[in-house]
Amino acid sequence: MGKADNMLAILWMLRSGKRMTAGQLAEELGIHVRSVYRYIDSLCASGVPIVADSGPSGGYSILSRFKDSPLLFDHEEQRSLIHASVFAREAGYPHSVALERAVGKLKQYANEKQLDLLERHEQGLSVISPPLEEKYQHFLRMLEDAAGQGQTLRMAYDKGKGDQVPARLFDPYGIVYWKGNWYAVGYCGYREDIRSFRVDRMTGLHATELGFHRPAAFSARDFLLSHLLPSEGDSRSMKTVLIRGQEQVLNELCRHWLFGHALAERQPEAAVFRLDSALLSTYVPYFLMPYSTSLTIESVPLARRMAEACRTMAEHYGAMLTNLELRGEGEEDG
Repeated sequence: MGKADNMLAILWMLRSGKRMTAGQLAEELGIHVRSVYRYIDSLCASGVPIVADSGPSGGYSILSRFKDSPLLFDHEEQRSLIHASVFAREAGYPHSVALERAVGKLKQYANEKQLDLLERHEQGLSVISPPLEEKYQHFLRMLEDAAGQGQTLRMAYDKGKGDQVPARLFDPYGIVYWKGNWYAVGYCGYREDIRSFRVDRMTGLHATELGFHRPAAFSARDFLLSHLLPSEGDSRSMKTVLIRGQEQVLNELCRHWLFGHALAERQPEAAVFRLDSALLSTYVPYFLMPYSTSLTIESVPLARRMAEACRTMAEHYGAMLTNLELRGEGEEDG
């Protein structure tokens, strides 16, 4: 047998509760006693709590609590599970409680040294993400369960525009976490087409007796991205924009989901983007505002639109400031 087979055989013999010496294990497996020592060391390094007792009645045994542990993980696997639980909890993952229970079992079967190392790894990672209310975590659990079981839900949804939209049947094909928000993607009975919905805008979610089959090879992630990012299907609507700035500033700009997708050419202090003309006149100016005067835009239409947007904003807050000063409010803040 190979090393892995021998290690597993030793594990099962010790799990029986019987104390065995290295010689007895070697005889059972037909291997040299020095190989047994090496395999025991490898099992201990993997997290198996093996106890070695000396004396006439001594030998190797395994802690009784380990009999309920079905899997062995090496240190890297243990650390990755600990970190995954931190990410999941902070992102509002719908089954983070179950994941933390699994991590709790991992800690339970670790020895003192391993437990201390795991807890230090857990404390060494932090995630900053908007908190998700329990109501929406419940919705996420329902959506994920329905996606897995092929169950149609009845959903009430608030578009955020004051429109009264009737409750609809919804077949959730999958849930997606993107930029601090959870989305559900699936077939909308009201629109009779595949749509994506923000989970935090759902106002009601109820199970039905209806079922569905997810389309073969459908990707909720790909669908969501394809509807968020601009399409280059019509090249006539795409405009080339050159933006200059310090290398670090441009690095930050290129990490933005829209500009990173539209990047056509990059130099240390210059970047060329291919952007849809509709985006240039709507969203792009406001995406660029946080960079203030650190960017130089070599595009007359975009520079003009930036000036208009900044002027509108200045007028808005200027009028607001005037009203506050006339009422004598907010002086204690200034």
